[in-house]
Amino acid sequence: MVQQEVLDRVFASLADPQRRRILVRLGEGPATIGELAEPAGMSLTGMKKHVQVLEDAGLIVTEKVGRSRQCRLGAAPLDEAMAWIGFYQRLWARKLDGLDAYFTLERGTEGH
Repeated sequence: MVQQEVLDRVFASLADPQRRRILVRLGEGPATIGELAEPAGMSLTGMKKHVQVLEDAGLIVTEKVGRSRQCRLGAAPLDEAMAWIGFYQRLWARKLDGLDAYFTLERGTEGH
């Protein structure tokens, strides 16, 4: 998959607060879809839809264990998203540092 498509799926997945809560919960360890649905007060069908979006984005991995589906984090796409965010963070930091230097210079030349 092209990097832009990966980023689009990751950011679209993270845009939903329920899906972010699922990721936080899975940060504590694997869970079944039922274990994820219960505290959210959500039906299994509703939770399965959220899990599918997260799985399509590569943020989680599911595995059939007996009669249930076990979910766990799959962090590789988050690494790509963090690299993308880090690039723009550094870019903006340089631009803002340049702007700060410009205004510092301007203040220093006032009155001369």
